[in-house]
Amino acid sequence: MRYFLEFSYAGTNYHGWQSQPNAISVQEVMENALGILLKSKITLIAAGRTDTGVHARQMYAHFDSSLNAESQNQIVYKLNQFLPSDIVIHSIRQVKSDTHARFDALSRTYEYHISKGKVAFENNLHYQINQNLDFKQMNDAAQILLEYDDFECFSKSKTDVKTFLCDITYAKWTNSKKGYTFTITANRFLRNMVRAIVGTLIEIGLNKKKIEELHQIISFKKRSAAGYSVPAQGLFLTKIEYPNSIYL
Repeated sequence: MRYFLEFSYAGTNYHGWQSQPNAISVQEVMENALGILLKSKITLIAAGRTDTGVHARQMYAHFDSSLNAESQNQIVYKLNQFLPSDIVIHSIRQVKSDTHARFDALSRTYEYHISKGKVAFENNLHYQINQNLDFKQMNDAAQILLEYDDFECFSKSKTDVKTFLCDITYAKWTNSKKGYTFTITANRFLRNMVRAIVGTLIEIGLNKKKIEELHQIISFKKRSAAGYSVPAQGLFLTKIEYPNSIYL
């Protein structure tokens, strides 16, 4: 039987989601805890792979196991006792046997958080900028993203993806208590894509790039043409949507 785990984590102490040699990852920690509880080797397939230092308010992963109703009711509680405080399990739910956490996701939403100046707390949860940003220019530029679907210019170099096509349906800056929040939704994202987009929009907000240049950057399809990649600590995966038909 196949199950979906819904969980969240602070990425500060981890080298991203995916297991890797000589570095601790969220996947490794969760698989070890599940393996101890279920007394068998468990492999988790997540909806995506967050990079080192990136956080997730909502993440899903699927795994296969034979759980009775009592086990399902207890697994969330027991997992949360096993796991460190920066990883939290919210729910477990049975899904159809061919459901895939990555490929069946309809959309993903990320937020990037910026503080307007130096603050004493939670510096691992936002990016600090001391300069004034042109809020309107950044939002006008963000709307240009919705006109395109090929975002090779924002993809990490030497990536092994087969396509750079992404359907961005929402991109907007809003004010927050500390500064600014950028929210973006798409059916999929390329590696480093959101951080590169935010860095490019910041350069527009600082008048280092003109809004019209964004058309040229996207059309040129070269990472070197876009702006810098902002630090990982301000990035949160906040929402993943699935069709209701996957659930039993």
